[in-house]
Amino acid sequence: MLESMTGYGSAERSEKGMKVLVELRSVNNRFAEIGVKLPRQLLSWELEVRELIRASFQRGKISAFVQLQLEEAEALPVTVNPSKVRGYKALLETVRREAEIEAPVTLDHVLRFSEIFEPDHTILEHPDEIWPIAQSALIEAIGNLKEMRRKEGEELAIDFLSRIDEIERTLKEIKEIAAGNLETIRKRLASKISAIAGCDVEYSKDRLEMEIVMAAERLDITEECIRFSSHNKFFIEELNNSSSGSGRKLNFLLQEQLREANTIASKSQNADISQKVVHIKEELEKVREQLQNIE
Repeated sequence: MLESMTGYGSAERSEKGMKVLVELRSVNNRFAEIGVKLPRQLLSWELEVRELIRASFQRGKISAFVQLQLEEAEALPVTVNPSKVRGYKALLETVRREAEIEAPVTLDHVLRFSEIFEPDHTILEHPDEIWPIAQSALIEAIGNLKEMRRKEGEELAIDFLSRIDEIERTLKEIKEIAAGNLETIRKRLASKISAIAGCDVEYSKDRLEMEIVMAAERLDITEECIRFSSHNKFFIEELNNSSSGSGRKLNFLLQEQLREANTIASKSQNADISQKVVHIKEELEKVREQLQNIE
């Protein structure tokens, strides 16, 4: 099935008192372009992150964001800064002596200075323990992004099928017009030959008949219509193809469809057919716009 190049995927993992959040955003791009933003603890694994993403996507500009947080549900690990405790106690002792206060400095006095407490971030200082958690979250986020791109691709495939059906219907109308058009041209040429034959002019009857045949062949669009229908068939088959990278193949088929449409319009020399071709090209243009979003 088709896969779009736009989408979003996220995941999070909570282990060992920390939370890892991963976000992936994908937009259109001709090639695979991957941007990664990691916390300093995981910078050593940037290549691994890129390779995990690149293994799942062939095209698209994908931005990856990884964040680390301490678990909010648990008590924040706290440590005491001994130097600050001693410093504040000494300061309070100095104040007590200078103010000639006999009461001793107590723990309650020291606890008024919140600076003596510091959060313990040592849990974030062991990247070897963090990476497996981040890797698991990244793999899940990749799967979620891929699923969203696949769902959008399915919607685009439905739109493509409806437009190809409309093109095929219009192509059938063109074939019907062309059959009558060719007969009209034959009659017109035959009429001109009859007019020439009634004049006192020497001419080669065999040559004139040959000219009729050649003119009819030049205006015959049967071959182009058959090829166009063949391209439509292959287009539909590719829409149902389960392999990746369909976008490039569909773009190639679209170029062939446009080429046949232009040839039909130029060869037919018929206003009704030209109008039908304009409608076909409008549908193909809408398909082309949407194909820019297919991997």
